[in-house]
Amino acid sequence: MPMITFDGHDYDCHQGETILESLTRHGVLVPSACGQGVCQTCLTKAVKGKPPVESQKGLKDTLAAQGYFLTCICKPEEDMELAIADVSKGSVGITVIEKQMLNESVMRLRFQCDEKIEYFAGQFVNLKHPDTDLVRSYSLASLPEDASLELHVKRVPDGQMSGFLHETLQVGGRLSLDGPAGDCFYTERDLDQSLLMVGVGTGLAPLYGIVRDALQHGHRGDIHLFHASLAKQGLYYVDALNALAKQHENVHYIPCVLHGDVPEGGQQGDIQQLVQAAVPQLAGWRIYVCGDPEIVNGLKQTCFMAGASMSDIYTDPFV
Repeated sequence: MPMITFDGHDYDCHQGETILESLTRHGVLVPSACGQGVCQTCLTKAVKGKPPVESQKGLKDTLAAQGYFLTCICKPEEDMELAIADVSKGSVGITVIEKQMLNESVMRLRFQCDEKIEYFAGQFVNLKHPDTDLVRSYSLASLPEDASLELHVKRVPDGQMSGFLHETLQVGGRLSLDGPAGDCFYTERDLDQSLLMVGVGTGLAPLYGIVRDALQHGHRGDIHLFHASLAKQGLYYVDALNALAKQHENVHYIPCVLHGDVPEGGQQGDIQQLVQAAVPQLAGWRIYVCGDPEIVNGLKQTCFMAGASMSDIYTDPFV
């Protein structure tokens, strides 16, 4: 019979018994409510062992890909080790190997990690200030197979972390990070599904990783990537994304500005209205929206009203 390891103790699980039933039988109380796999109160992560597919029913594919499952409907097929909350991977030391301005306020930072970290393109990490307890989250623009981590950091007026990263931290400097975390990333469950990606400002960072990750997985459906900024000067990676679109006929890159000159192939106006006009019907599409929280939340509602399923909408609001 499978053995269930939780909180440092082992518990046997009888044939046909769910993990929730096993733990309850042993007097271990874990969060639960409906017992039918509906409310998701018993959401748990498998640290070791593979959850049965049936135990991940109703979960977003990005949660399933990270080993999350529901204990109330999980009848294990092998030994498993569980964690109710996500397990901290601990801090990893990193060294700055590149600083480059991408526009007047956004800087590309590349880091070399002391040890390799496992992540999905589009997830975020928490950077720790080396001299204080200050922590800030930044999305990864790199791919897991890249030799370094890439972050895009906007200089925020009076921002303690962004000011330190822009002005004080030098190439060769040291700091540390926690992570990765987040469920805004690509999975190859449907290679023909149309994808809509909208990034505002440095919201492009995770999407830059996600779109390349999708292409590496052989995604065949159309990919519409909108990058929005107040003005043309706020855009970046324009040449790289135009080249990506030329290389892959299913990639459509649309740079957008609210005011002023419009870049070649771009559009002017409110990003929510531009997306709605370009793709009025989103039933069956997969959506990724990253950046300013107010715009992200507005686009999430817009996409849902246009027919997209909530389970197909992935967001990364930069709070």
